[in-house]
Amino acid sequence: MEGTQSITRARTTGKDGNQVASKPLHRFIQNEPKTLGIVILIFGCAEILIGFRMDHLSSVGIYAPFWQGALFLICGYLSIYTEIHPSKKMVTVCLAMYVASLFGIIVSVGYRIHLVSYYAYIHYIEMILVIESIFITSSLLVSGILIFLCVIARLALKSTRTQVIVQHFPPPPSDTTAN
Repeated sequence: MEGTQSITRARTTGKDGNQVASKPLHRFIQNEPKTLGIVILIFGCAEILIGFRMDHLSSVGIYAPFWQGALFLICGYLSIYTEIHPSKKMVTVCLAMYVASLFGIIVSVGYRIHLVSYYAYIHYIEMILVIESIFITSSLLVSGILIFLCVIARLALKSTRTQVIVQHFPPPPSDTTAN
């Protein structure tokens, strides 16, 4: 028991007077995920709203603007909520959603690049090409923000030290005596 250290968490106060449970979470909050969450929310709303006006020959065929926009909205909301109510569990949930959104971006950008190259090859409707290019650009911008948020969330989770102490209690001596 001498080698184990007790974990003390210093109470720090955030900008709005909120109590932050530990210094690593304070480092996560210091990078202002709320501001980045608002930006991601705006991109999510734009993705969904533009998706309603798209033709069925575009990425709406796999409903990419809708599920991609929903992922962006969820990530943005979680980022805002985590800055307001920071906890290790919320940072973990945010990290999981950031990674899921990054996988969604990879799928949608791959599909959209395929559509743009196909429609450019057959000289199809230029409006679809322009909108799909805008979707690709916005997805790449959001992926940059999500990668940054993943890194700071992982660093916040990595630097919190959770120690498990395993104690071995020998079984009580049996009542039977050896004769």
